[in-house]
Amino acid sequence: MEVKRKSRRDYDKQASPRRDYDGKPGREGRGSRGKVEGREGRNGFESHKPRFEGKPGFEDHKPKFEGKPKFEGKPKFEGKTARKKAVPAAPSTEVRLNKFIANSGVCSRREADRLIQAGVVTVNGKVVTELGTKIDTRKDTVLFGGQKLQGEEKVYIVMNKPKGFVTTTSDPHADQTVMDLLTKCPTRVFPVGRLDKNTTGVLMFTNDGEMAERLTHPSFNKKKIYEVTLDRKLTEEDFDRILKGITLEDGMIKADELDYVDPEDKRKLGIEIHSGRNRIVRRIFEYLGYQVKGLDRVYFAGLTKKGIKRGAWRYLTEGEVNILKMGAFN
Repeated sequence: MEVKRKSRRDYDKQASPRRDYDGKPGREGRGSRGKVEGREGRNGFESHKPRFEGKPGFEDHKPKFEGKPKFEGKPKFEGKTARKKAVPAAPSTEVRLNKFIANSGVCSRREADRLIQAGVVTVNGKVVTELGTKIDTRKDTVLFGGQKLQGEEKVYIVMNKPKGFVTTTSDPHADQTVMDLLTKCPTRVFPVGRLDKNTTGVLMFTNDGEMAERLTHPSFNKKKIYEVTLDRKLTEEDFDRILKGITLEDGMIKADELDYVDPEDKRKLGIEIHSGRNRIVRRIFEYLGYQVKGLDRVYFAGLTKKGIKRGAWRYLTEGEVNILKMGAFN
């Protein structure tokens, strides 16, 4: 069979995207420069796709936006009534009278009981002698020595006590008291425990009667460390006796730790003790025939005199107060 070869003219008649197409009617190829029915396409050409008119029965395939509906307010709740939040009760303003006196900076709670029993405290003009009496701090007026007492913010102070000052809030027979060193403290405080007139070192002050009670009461056995200077060398026999225990007029006592401050000077010692008995360190050495020439408390219930000059004082930091409270109330 003979195959007829196409000529160049025949190829030119075929549709091409780069030239006009004049072929058979009804065939309009893509890219044709001729215009066809439909919308205008890219580059100014008419698209071969018909315009979308939507399905029959629909005016448009997207509804027209008519705007937001008018807000008519929240519908009324017709179910169960909602529960009201519980209102916390106001903190109680009632407190025991002895605690209120102690918090006012007059004395400890135990000493406040003695003042109440002595009849020197009045509440709203009436003398109160019954222990355990409660007062309302907002309404009641408490007087001690003719002065009105008020609950004050808690204050905690540490002092490096010098020699020659009596540890008391007032003493008509004393030339100098430790309170004379606190003239720049605006809050009324009292010393925690006692140091002899000639004993120096760490001394704490506060108006927190409850803490003072726990730090000084013998049953709580708070740690104390003293540096002692004797009139002569301590013998090995007496050294061992102090550690084993000796019997004084108010019972047996022994040191928890005992060591020489300077191994070459056996007149100076460091003694650790927990007893809260009055003048206990001096009495130990005096019982054995020694005279105490110098006594300096370097540690008390976690407090030291580091960085405090003799006769100076400072407020405790928040961390120190927290440590004291943990030790006092745990």
